[in-house]
Amino acid sequence: MTDISSPPQRGRPWSHRTRPGVDLAFAIPLFVVEVGWFLLDGVYGFGLEVWAAQGDQARVDAAGLAHLGRVRTLLVAVLVLAVVAAVFRARWTVTAHLVVALLVGGALHAERHEYEGRGSAAPVCVRYGADCRHITVVP
Repeated sequence: MTDISSPPQRGRPWSHRTRPGVDLAFAIPLFVVEVGWFLLDGVYGFGLEVWAAQGDQARVDAAGLAHLGRVRTLLVAVLVLAVVAAVFRARWTVTAHLVVALLVGGALHAERHEYEGRGSAAPVCVRYGADCRHITVVP
């Protein structure tokens, strides 16, 4: 008699759940890196640029817009990683990414609301160190 075994398992990531140990091994460091990047960028990327501007509103506005762009990029990266983790059925990694996405999305919304409410008196060239004389920016 022949032994009928189960069919060979395919390498599809959604066919089985990721083991909890592996899931947590990815979730915790990625959560720490994402939140750390967000906080350090707020302090060193935006805060020091505002400090260096010494009251020059054009530089402060440019730093604010650049920071909004970096936060938006982080939000997209976190959501892409959450989708990849969902495909691999890693529930703790998805949860960690969604928590970071909510944190970053809320901060992005608050910063954007503050920036739009404040309004800029003069148009600002956003490109750091670029010659902006040839660019027409509508406020």
